[in-house]
Amino acid sequence: MSDLVGQARAAMRHAWAPYSNFHVGAAIEANDGKVYVGCNVESASYGLTICAERMALGAAVVGGARKLKRIVVTTEVDPPAAPCGACRQLLAEFGMDLEVIAVGPATERRWTLAALLPDAFTKESLDR
Repeated sequence: MSDLVGQARAAMRHAWAPYSNFHVGAAIEANDGKVYVGCNVESASYGLTICAERMALGAAVVGGARKLKRIVVTTEVDPPAAPCGACRQLLAEFGMDLEVIAVGPATERRWTLAALLPDAFTKESLDR
């Protein structure tokens, strides 16, 4: 797990956050053990900002990952921030049993995605 934290922190150092100055890094471990990273990238048009979690998820998908084991999200605040609602919803595409670990400078928090996103809108919601 410490390797995932290290990779997420390394990604966080590359974040582009000139507006919020809130740097975030993410590392996703797929079931096959491969790791994919991302950092947040802000835009002056705030709605176009990309979260670290979604960037890492995009890298995982491009890398062929379809089953995810865990995601580590690093921030510079304690308690560390959990993924935003949009990230939670996109992560739900890959399983509600995903382990979510938020790490700050001195503390850590852990959840399953199901705990962070109860009653998620999933493909089963579309089945009629």
